[in-house]
Amino acid sequence: MIGRRLPFVAFLLVAWAAPAAASDPGGCPAGPRPAIVAPRLTAAVARRGEVRVIALGSSSTAGAGASWPWRAYPSRLESLLRQRLPGIAVTVMNRGAGGEDVANMLGRLEAEVIAERPDLVIWQAGANAALRGMDPARFRDRLLDGLARLRRAGIDVVLMDNQRAPRIAARPGHRTYDAILAEAAATVPGVGLFSRGALMDALAAAGVPNEALLVSDGLHHNDRGYRCVAEGLADALLSPIETRWMTARQGGAPAAPGR
Repeated sequence: MIGRRLPFVAFLLVAWAAPAAASDPGGCPAGPRPAIVAPRLTAAVARRGEVRVIALGSSSTAGAGASWPWRAYPSRLESLLRQRLPGIAVTVMNRGAGGEDVANMLGRLEAEVIAERPDLVIWQAGANAALRGMDPARFRDRLLDGLARLRRAGIDVVLMDNQRAPRIAARPGHRTYDAILAEAAATVPGVGLFSRGALMDALAAAGVPNEALLVSDGLHHNDRGYRCVAEGLADALLSPIETRWMTARQGGAPAAPGR
């Protein structure tokens, strides 16, 4: 589910102006997917309640470069979570807006994110900061402000770093923003990291080069790229939950929800 009409309009403004995306003829090779522990998400699954996830970010959350809105990573992630959590209602709301930086996202954090009372927010940030040369200290301050507000609301957060893309790689100091995201994930309780950069490095090592996951603008993902991001996220988020279920079954406890 894409959520409200406003983010969808933002998607149209950016995505339809981007180069046409190729279909995703290839798959995403299996590889290491570091587990992300999200206690509130785990608790929602355990009680067989509704699972609510918000994808917050800029154009690569909105889905610029995808051939259709439902091929952006939030919609694909929703489908994957529903498949792997049978019997549990899963909603992934897309709150991506093309062109925004972390300061812009803070301006809509209360109304478009916290007010929805999600169990988890996946926050993609840093690409526009790198492209525009945003002061790293300002980026860090705005990021930490947003994380504090989300955590005060009891929401789990997963930060997503930047894609391996030529336009980002051409910007001096672009890895600084990835480092700030990693530091925040390591030091702020209740915050994890999904490294898109590490995922793309692993895929490149497995024979899928970065350019196979991007459209011709040298920045945004194509359908295959969004598919790989969604699969990596689903594996990272669900592996701790599925391991817990397996341990419970082996110990004679009740089976996993929906199983």
